[in-house]
Amino acid sequence: MTRLLALLLALFALTLPARAADDISAASRSVVRVVTVAMVDGEVVGFGHGSGIAISPTRIVTNAHVVVSAAKYPGNVALGVVPSEGQKSYAGKLIAIDTARDLALVEITEGRLPPAAIYTGPLDSGADVVALGYPGNVDLATARSANDYITPRTPTRSEGNMSNMQAVDGVAMLIHTAKISRGNSGGPLVDQCGRITGINTAITRADDGDSPFAFAIAGRELLRFLAEADQQYTSVGTPCLSMAEADARDRAALDAEARASAEADAAKNAAAKLDRERKLARVEDEALAARENRIALAGVLFVIGALAAGAGLLSYNQKNLRNAKIAGGAGAVLMLAAAVLFATRPDAHAELAEDTAKTPAAGAPKLAEGSLLCTIRPDRSRITVSATTDVPISIGKGGCVNGRTQYTQGADDRWQRILVPNEEATVTVASIDSAGRDYRVERYLLDAETMTKARETRAAITLRSCTANPDELAGLAAQQDAIRSALPATPNERLVYRCQPAGGAAVKPATGD
Repeated sequence: MTRLLALLLALFALTLPARAADDISAASRSVVRVVTVAMVDGEVVGFGHGSGIAISPTRIVTNAHVVVSAAKYPGNVALGVVPSEGQKSYAGKLIAIDTARDLALVEITEGRLPPAAIYTGPLDSGADVVALGYPGNVDLATARSANDYITPRTPTRSEGNMSNMQAVDGVAMLIHTAKISRGNSGGPLVDQCGRITGINTAITRADDGDSPFAFAIAGRELLRFLAEADQQYTSVGTPCLSMAEADARDRAALDAEARASAEADAAKNAAAKLDRERKLARVEDEALAARENRIALAGVLFVIGALAAGAGLLSYNQKNLRNAKIAGGAGAVLMLAAAVLFATRPDAHAELAEDTAKTPAAGAPKLAEGSLLCTIRPDRSRITVSATTDVPISIGKGGCVNGRTQYTQGADDRWQRILVPNEEATVTVASIDSAGRDYRVERYLLDAETMTKARETRAAITLRSCTANPDELAGLAAQQDAIRSALPATPNERLVYRCQPAGGAAVKPATGD
């Protein structure tokens, strides 16, 4: 049955189009329309709207002037939040407001939104920026009824450049050229990686042919507002790189490591060669000394034997046969021993005994086992929305990670697991090499339709714990291949970690049977 499901998953994957990852589109899914409806005696007497962006699954940042009526007349003004995807809108509740900074925090009472990250690094003049929101002039051209204002739809994007930063009434503002209008108020200004750099709030007048400029509340003002509201958020300070730039840096880092490894191997081989030459010279010296000692001993024995033989001959001439036999026999034995010693003298040129230990033949690579601590490699990563704290990993037998998550081996010999959560709009591909040194996390920020299909594919085979069952492992591998084929060609984010044994614990090497 599992194999049949695996085949169906593979066929299903062929029907899912793989689209290119787009950081701005991913950020757009965090953008909402913020609506205010004033009621008196059950009748609508006022309607207003602006934009906002989620900085947590349930909380949205917008302009204070968008929701100020709800703050002044809480009993008569209702707040609504219209997401960019889905089929429904949500009621909102005002959590915090700062009229000096023109910022407000709104909470939705149900549902969840994909939160965006706030960029905390420097933003240079001339940098490309994008404004996201719901401009009123677009609404006037497209809306046919009031219902269009509360129907989820994709926000409008407008590209421009960062000009400079100036203080307006004591508040730091980013001046930029992305076109916005009424209705963009409270929407984000993002960089090319889709991270919040500011909150749009105002535009200049364009009278007499003047070029319009836009103002966005700077990220540092937003961070202070959120800190004062005791609101958690995700921040990223690394520069924005395209995936092509990140790939180039990754290749450069790998090439540098390969060169360093080759140089280390060359130095090691040179040292080994020098050590072998020294050992060989020592062995040859020892062999020459042993040869000379053997020859000298043979010579001494030969001389003594000859003297003994001469003494035996002299005794024979004196008719002392007994002494003649003893001396002659001893001389003959000594001379024979001398001949044997000389014949068996060592060669002057000896050779070192080679290490005959054989490396075991490697079979299919297995995943190393043990406890690891993995540290981010910024030079090999593309960081857009995630924290980069150290990651502890415990690898058990057969690819069981952290005692509960089963990894399977892919065609590239890396062990991987694709995670498709029920609520977050992100698919994560976690993988580790067989040696347990290189851990990667790739995140795909997906639209609602693609996430739904990924969840349907995941649901076909549910494996909630580790297993050694071959059929279950084959089904899991087929399921992951099906999910991966539905993902965009490149992820939005790639985190590369270097792993080392945790706390001095030993790691069992990855070897074949």
